[in-house]
Amino acid sequence: MSHPAFASTTPSHAALTDLAARIDAALPQTQCTRCGYPDCASYAQAIAQGEAAITQCPPGGAEGVARLAAITGHAVAPLSADHGVEAPRSVAFIDEAWCIGCTLCIKACPTDAIVGSNKKMHTVIEPYCTGCELCIPVCPVDCIQLDSASGMATGWAAWSDALALQAKQRYQQHRQRVPLEDVEDEGSGAQADSTSAATHSPAAAAVAAEGMEARKAAIAAAMERARQLREKGAR
Repeated sequence: MSHPAFASTTPSHAALTDLAARIDAALPQTQCTRCGYPDCASYAQAIAQGEAAITQCPPGGAEGVARLAAITGHAVAPLSADHGVEAPRSVAFIDEAWCIGCTLCIKACPTDAIVGSNKKMHTVIEPYCTGCELCIPVCPVDCIQLDSASGMATGWAAWSDALALQAKQRYQQHRQRVPLEDVEDEGSGAQADSTSAATHSPAAAAVAAEGMEARKAAIAAAMERARQLREKGAR
C-alpha cells in the first residue's frame, strides 16, 4: 500500500526513524495487535514507510486518526471497520474460582498485568491492564471477562498520555524479558526441539511426549471441573 505523503520523494533512514517515533508516541500503546501488526511500534514503522493506513487503531478511535493525520499529512478518514470499532476502554478480570493456573494468560499479556504461578490462581493488576484482550482467546476455561473502565468514554477520551506512557514502558520491560522474535519463533522452535530429540534420543522424545500428554490431560481435567462448577452454579 502506498500513500501520497511519500509519493514525491523517498525519506532518508533518519527521517523515517524520526517519523516512526513520533507516530508511535501518538498511539495509545495498548499493544492489542488489532492494527494487524505485533505491537504499536511495528504499526508506527509501517505507517512511516507508507505500508499501512492511519485508520487501523481502534483504541485510538477517531481522535487517534486525527493525531496521526496531523503527523503524517495523510487525510483524516473513518476508522477501518476491518480492524475493529472505537469503544470504551476495558479491563480484564479473572474469575479465580474457575482459574486453573495454566499461566497462558500471563504469557499473552504484553504489559505483565497478570500475576500468578503454575496451578495457582491468577489475578489482573487493574492499573496495568490496557484492555488489549490478548488473554481472552488463550484461556482454556473461559474464566476471563472484560469490564468497562471508562464508562461511555471511548478512544482517547477514555485513555490518557500518562496511561499510554505507562503501558509503553511496561511493554518495553516485558520485551526485555521476552523478545518479540522469541514469541514468534516459539511454535517452530518447539517443533524443531521435538524433532531433534526424536532424532538423537528416542527415549527422551518418548518422555517428552508423555509429559505433553500428561499436561493435556491435566488441562482437560481442569476444564471438566470448571464446566461442572458452571453447571452447578447455573442450577
